[in-house]
Order: sequence, then C-alpha cells, then structure tokens
Amino acid sequence: MQEPLVEPIRTDSLKEIFVLRFEELILSGKIKIGEKLPPERELALQLGVSRPVVHEGLVELASRGLVSIKPRFGATVNDYRKEGSIALMASLIQYQKGNLEPELLESLLQIRMMLEPPFARLAARNRTSEQILELHGILEKEAAANGRNPQALTDLDFEFHLLIALASGNRVYPLLLNSFRSVYTNLSGQFFRNTKVTDAVHGYHEKMVNAVESGNETRAASVMKAILNHGEKHLREMIGQESLSL
Repeated sequence: MQEPLVEPIRTDSLKEIFVLRFEELILSGKIKIGEKLPPERELALQLGVSRPVVHEGLVELASRGLVSIKPRFGATVNDYRKEGSIALMASLIQYQKGNLEPELLESLLQIRMMLEPPFARLAARNRTSEQILELHGILEKEAAANGRNPQALTDLDFEFHLLIALASGNRVYPLLLNSFRSVYTNLSGQFFRNTKVTDAVHGYHEKMVNAVESGNETRAASVMKAILNHGEKHLREMIGQESLSL
C-alpha cells in the first residue's frame, strides 16, 4: 500500500502553528504590549481549532514570557524585553530569519565575549579524554574540507564551539549556545567563503585544542578571545560592505 504524501495534522502541530502565528503578531508589534487577547472560546472559533489547542498554545506563549494568563481574566501581551525567558531567544532569531537587528546583534557579540572565554578556561580544566578526541576529530574534518564547502565548515565551526561549551562542564551554556545556532551559522557561513578567514579560524582552533588538551586555562581563555575578536572584525567588515552596496 502506498504511503500518503503528507501525514494528518496532529493536535501538537496545530498548537505549534498557533504559537508561531501569535509570536509573529506580538514580535512584529501588530498586537501591542498590554493588549488583552480575545477569550479562548472566541480565538478557537476565529481560527477553526479546538479550545484545548488555544489553551495549550497560550500556556506555551506564557512560558516564553510573551503573555500573562490570569484566571477569569484571560491573556495579556507582555513586554517581552522585561518578561521574556531564554526560550524567547530562539523565537526572536526564528522571527528574524537569522538576520538580527543591530542592537540585538551587538548584544549577542557582547554576551559571547563575556561568556565564551571563561567557559574555554573551564574546558581546559574539566575536559575529558573523549572530548579531546572529538576536538581532534573536528580539526581533521576541517582540514579535509579544505575550504571547498562553506556550509560544512560553518557546521564544523559551530560544533567546535559547542564542544568547548560542553567540555566546560556547565550544563546551561550549551543550551544557550544552541538557541543561537541559526543566527550563528547564518553569519559565520558568509565569511567562511573567504579562504584566508577560514585558514585563520582553523589555526585558532588548533591553538585552542592544544591549550585545552594541555590544561592551560589562561591560554585557552586568551585564544577564545582572539577567535571572537577575529570573527567580530570580519563580521563588521562584511556588514559594512553590504551597507555600502545598498
């Protein structure tokens, strides 16, 4: 029997569609901060879904800090800058399709510089032998890619930074880094087309692996700062060139 081309829409899928639609309405400002949403029953009728789908969708929006729900009053739109949780970070990036507004980009660059060097220091202290082998494996894959596949190099670069985060032993930072994955790979993928940039990044990666493997915490933090400064420099040059071409 031939399998159907598409699967029936599940209740979970309807909830996800509801959440994505209202995220966009709120983040775009089409639904204003402080605005009260219609009752669940009315929303269900407008959207043609069941009331439980609406209720579960609103609960999910509340968990992300986008709305507040009060019994017998309903849902009100929050100022997500004050109420938003880390779950909202992925939503902001998804909403902007990986292209961040200048203020959000600056914030991301700042937070990386604040966090990644200390976690590189912890990686040199806490890394396991298995993680060292994994890091060497990434170096081998980067060498094999040889600049011919920017997407593969972009993915390997993210995997490298994620593995450093995991090696730190901190259980929260890898989750935070993963929430930035789409914007991280979107931006870094653009300058991995430049072989000179690629060669420099891979040189830094080798230095980082040596520092982490030898347990040199100070060196690991220093190399991570150099990696971030190098990436930021080329990113700003790339953005400046794009602005001039508009």
